[in-house]
Amino acid sequence: MPGGCNEENDDQLLAAIARAGLSCPSCGSSHVAQVLGDNGGISYVCTACGHSWS
Repeated sequence: MPGGCNEENDDQLLAAIARAGLSCPSCGSSHVAQVLGDNGGISYVCTACGHSWS
């Protein structure tokens, strides 16, 4: 389904974030997820420690 969320899209997004070298400013982990913020902006959440930032 176009525009829908699925595991393949999630995997591609996580791979793109990893290639960008994004890491958590709190713990340094590269296990980072990109999420939509409250006002439609982009935020990030560390899946290792739970820290979030934008």
